[in-house]
Amino acid sequence: MQKIKRIWQNKFVHNYIILLFIFLSIEIIFRLISKLDFFTYDSLRIFIGINIVAFTLGFLSNFMNNTINKILNIILVLILSIYSLAELGFKNYLGVYASVSTSSQAEAVTSYIWDFVCSFRPIFYLILIPFIILILYYIFIDRKIIVSLPRKKVTLKYLSFKFIQLIVLSSLIFIYYGSLKLNFMQDKRQALTSYDLFIKPTNPSLVVKNFGIMGFGILDIKEFLLPGKEIDMKVSYNPDEIKDDISLEETEHILIDNEFWKDLIDKETNKNYNTLNKYFISNNTSFTNDFTGYFEGKNLILIMLESGSNLINNPDLYPNLSKLYNEGWTWKNYYSPRNSCSTGNNELSGMTSLYTIYNNCTANVYKNNTYFESIFNLFNNKGYLTNSFHDHFDAYYYRTTIHKNMGSSKFYKVQDMHIKYGHSYGDWASDAEMMKFYLKTLDDRDTSVPFMSWITTVTSHMPYSSSSIYNDLYYDMMPTEYSKDVRRYMSKLKVVDEAIGVLLEGLEERDILDDTVIILYADHYPYGLNSKDLSKAYGYEINIDNNAEQVPFIIYNSKLTPKVFDDYTSYINITPTVANLFNLDYDSRIYMGTDILSDDYEGMVIFADGSWKNDIAFYDSSSNNVKYYTEKTYNDEEILAINEKISLKLKMSSLAIKNNYFNYLKKKIDNYTTS
Repeated sequence: MQKIKRIWQNKFVHNYIILLFIFLSIEIIFRLISKLDFFTYDSLRIFIGINIVAFTLGFLSNFMNNTINKILNIILVLILSIYSLAELGFKNYLGVYASVSTSSQAEAVTSYIWDFVCSFRPIFYLILIPFIILILYYIFIDRKIIVSLPRKKVTLKYLSFKFIQLIVLSSLIFIYYGSLKLNFMQDKRQALTSYDLFIKPTNPSLVVKNFGIMGFGILDIKEFLLPGKEIDMKVSYNPDEIKDDISLEETEHILIDNEFWKDLIDKETNKNYNTLNKYFISNNTSFTNDFTGYFEGKNLILIMLESGSNLINNPDLYPNLSKLYNEGWTWKNYYSPRNSCSTGNNELSGMTSLYTIYNNCTANVYKNNTYFESIFNLFNNKGYLTNSFHDHFDAYYYRTTIHKNMGSSKFYKVQDMHIKYGHSYGDWASDAEMMKFYLKTLDDRDTSVPFMSWITTVTSHMPYSSSSIYNDLYYDMMPTEYSKDVRRYMSKLKVVDEAIGVLLEGLEERDILDDTVIILYADHYPYGLNSKDLSKAYGYEINIDNNAEQVPFIIYNSKLTPKVFDDYTSYINITPTVANLFNLDYDSRIYMGTDILSDDYEGMVIFADGSWKNDIAFYDSSSNNVKYYTEKTYNDEEILAINEKISLKLKMSSLAIKNNYFNYLKKKIDNYTTS
């Protein structure tokens, strides 16, 4: 017993065991709350990593005063605890983990800090238990032990013990490195290896799965200070398999001459541009079909609905939104996956059919990019009048710049419409007032020219936790069995419904309703609401299989025969689908999405962290679990193949945005056609 006590009194052993216990406890609680698997090789790697950190700090404690050492331990554990709690909150609130590499996540919650904190589930606070245990230990137990700690003299035995500690630490680091490289410790379903993620932690969900929450924090800081080398991306390209001439009637939209593209690949010296050239020329994704030109020559109004939900399908409360929902084409398995800047990024994806960059407010960071293939430019090239509208100002997203660079001939923000708007945390502008202004712009147009308009609404934006004009306007009309916050949200939706009513009535008065197509999709679900309350309103659990991200997508025309589609889809497919329906001149290969009305369309939704969902299964990349909906299943090789395809799409999309690829490609095409 005395020997054990002496060992425990050793400063190194004492600190190493305490920190190992605390760090391990935080990790275990985090994984339990996040429903991440324990019995995997990832857990073994995480355990080794925690040992390295605890061992290193224990070693350094030999050179510190006891009081200073305890203070530093308390600060370190407090930071780790708050960080872990915040990451649980970010994942729950935004659907992604936050990164120090960008400030976008902080911007997304600082304006709504109270709503963000209120969104924390009570179970999240269990992550603070290890910190509380540490404080109690230092107050009631440790002081007695510290007092009796002997002062060590620098002897040969002392130095030998330190040398042994360094040997053990080096061995742990070597074993940890082996866990990154050894085949049996790699996930057979994971497209990126553990070593890839260690060098370049591009997917935080996978990093948390592979290295734990502490490991993610360390790697995230490392990436911020010392960015890792980009992972080489292998693109399958065989010029002999690329046909030199394929007509539109033969099956595929081909606008970019293949001989030009092949020649460009042969001459291009920039590695990133050439990787993208090879990817896109080989990206045979979409085909003409019975719906090609279905709406040719008609007008288009595309509405991105702020914080939309399928609650709009209620004829008693929302007669106008329900009219669109039930009298048009509706996709019941449409999803708008969240990311760190869901509104701006999902707007960008809807306009360009590109996946935005994980944990990056892509729309803002790359606001100066240009996209000749955007939905605006496709309609511009067809001779349409294009414009865009949003009843807020450039407080969160630089739409004045972004929409111009997308090809919108004129962007109207709230000041241009001369309508009332309040503080961003109180009342937003009225979408109904915006629609009145929009209709006036239609009166001033050249009526011989068809128009295409993009409208992003705002009234139904959070917060829902406090009283405000639109939160309260129709509050008493909403079902009393729902929570106050849900009723306030539904009150705001009523204003949106009025806006749709103003639009429909205005189009009919101008005798252009029949000649106009209205497409509506939600930027994201109302994540400012409590999940439990929202699940009650929906009638199903939204925390299962990413069901929360399921929102409306509608294509409406007064002459359409109503139809409900089962295909799984998302905003990534909007532009190529619209391009085919309106028979626009476009090249399907340069889009990440595909025409969802194609006979060859393979329905799937890809989430920001690489998870995916189709009519067969839901694959959760964070946990590596697969949930099946049918008797059909995938083997590990098939899942890996899907993950590799998705990973390549996300990488190529990211690479294209970072390098302003479409600006480069447009210049090359222009030079080719004029030479």
